[in-house]
Amino acid sequence: MTQEHNDEFSSSDDLSSFAISEPENALPRVGLNDVPEMLRAACARAGWTQLMPVQSLALPYLLAGRDIMVQSRTGSGKTGCYLLPMLPHLDPELQAPQALVLVPTRELAVQVEHEAATLFEGTGLRTVAVYGGVGYKKQIEALRGGAQVLVGTPGRVLDHLLRHTLDLEALRVLVFDEADRMLSIGFYPDMKEVQRYLPRRRIHTCLFSATYPPHVLKLAGEFMTSPDMLSLSCKEVHVAEVQHLFCRAKPMEKDRVLVRLLETENPASAIIFCNTKANVHYVTDVLKGFGYNADELSADLSQNKREAVLDKIRQGRLQYLVATDVAARGIDIPQLSHVFLYEPPEDHECYIHRAGRTGRAGAAGTVISLVDVMQLMELERIAGHFRIGLRELAAPSEADVAAAVGQRLVTVLEARFRGMTGLEKMRAARYVPLARTLAGVPSGETDAAAADEDDTLLLAMLLDACHQQSLRETRFPDAGNEDGGQARKERSRSGRGRRRRESGRRESMAEPEANGGADAVPQDAAEGSEQTGKKRRRRRSRRSSGGNSAREAAAADASGQDA
Repeated sequence: MTQEHNDEFSSSDDLSSFAISEPENALPRVGLNDVPEMLRAACARAGWTQLMPVQSLALPYLLAGRDIMVQSRTGSGKTGCYLLPMLPHLDPELQAPQALVLVPTRELAVQVEHEAATLFEGTGLRTVAVYGGVGYKKQIEALRGGAQVLVGTPGRVLDHLLRHTLDLEALRVLVFDEADRMLSIGFYPDMKEVQRYLPRRRIHTCLFSATYPPHVLKLAGEFMTSPDMLSLSCKEVHVAEVQHLFCRAKPMEKDRVLVRLLETENPASAIIFCNTKANVHYVTDVLKGFGYNADELSADLSQNKREAVLDKIRQGRLQYLVATDVAARGIDIPQLSHVFLYEPPEDHECYIHRAGRTGRAGAAGTVISLVDVMQLMELERIAGHFRIGLRELAAPSEADVAAAVGQRLVTVLEARFRGMTGLEKMRAARYVPLARTLAGVPSGETDAAAADEDDTLLLAMLLDACHQQSLRETRFPDAGNEDGGQARKERSRSGRGRRRRESGRRESMAEPEANGGADAVPQDAAEGSEQTGKKRRRRRSRRSSGGNSAREAAAADASGQDA
């Protein structure tokens, strides 16, 4: 409990090391002795002897019920920051969800539930965590038991709303924790759908995020009423500005590191800059090979191809553009969230040009440079020249990529499952036993228990989709091809003709040997040729007469049968 609270930040009195941005009508900061008694008691239960900097700054706004966006990195004490103000705002006597905390992952949901259980101990407030990948039974029982605080992933919260096992009419507080991660996973459609079930009145809403790129700022405007902005960072403020990051990568590993960054960062759109046309072609081929919506711009492209790429950019149909500095000059991609430098530019001014493609009109953006040891030295010189604050971003591992992709894929599958009709869900349920077998679930458990497992149903849905696709595939090689039979006949005639030609070649090769071969004396060549011609004519005559005799015999037999 106290680990997160004490890892990275010192006491609330030591704020001089932070870059802080407060609202214009800022409220005074508070210490532990300045907050209500019930909050001090909660801190004592958690073992906190002082407030963390973000809590000291944000608690006055939250206690006053003002909508606020808080920027502070992970591990800064944000969880306690939004849980503590719930104590005076929630009614323990009302057995219904009064606070909803939306989080991106099941791990964070469990962590918040655990911390809430400590802070709310003895107050009558109960917390339930709901998330996918597990059964609904325990979650439904907790909701029916009257839990006042609900912590969950947007997809599972929406599932409960659609099942009518959750009612938000008594909701008073709405929290988005790690909103930037939720949007990178792809929860935005689910969050907008959850919004339809919120009461038609103002709800105190707060949003916590490590960064505020454009899509997070858009989310705030859609859920909050005139929110204040409070930013807290150890070195620099990462709100409404460009982040300059670098990632160490060996030259031969840059393509793999780039792909992993695209998976973990999940940019809305991005430009990948290369110094050479050859690297532009190579990186584009790599991205397309991985299935990304990517294209290139370089001096080698024809005008028609260049116009086609630009048209896709203007229409918002291209996610990743790979280009050189010259090719990308003058191109404006709306809502560009990321710029990747596959290699640092040779000219210092080019770095500013590349970085300037994102973070326009005061919006936020991210620039990530892939560098080896020597390139890092050059990048640091550029940063020093322009007084840019560089931060290192660790290269994602395969495990990091698997986790990020897995979260997004589960989100997509859950949304698809919710959109299925009753008949489609009934059809998919037939594959639950097979899904359990593939997932390695012990066979002793009943199918009914398996049907209650979210992940098993999602796997069954995929198996059903695969089966439905196989039903649409023809089982006849030439079906659907009107001239399939004719093509087969053509192949047969071609085969017979080829066999005749080969037979003729064999005969012509054998005949010289029968007449003395290549060593025959010249004066006998004409005679041998004449004899060869006679033999050929006799063979043709025999074949012809034999064929006629066979036809005559068949006709005679038929006549006898008729008689």
